[in-house]
Amino acid sequence: MAKKFPLHPVHPERICWGCDNYCPTQSMRCGNGSSRTQHPAELLGDDWYQYGDWGIECPDARAETG
Repeated sequence: MAKKFPLHPVHPERICWGCDNYCPTQSMRCGNGSSRTQHPAELLGDDWYQYGDWGIECPDARAETG
């Protein structure tokens, strides 16, 4: 079973988000390229999970939609 994906990580810049390993940026194990994959909150803002088809079920999104 995959780890639960964090919606608002405290320091997303310290982790590579490219796979389920969530490696530190200085020691990536999966060989996911030479740079880390950014967390969606870094690219799209704190409400990133509310828009699009991410397939994430969370209490925040259900409460806002009704």
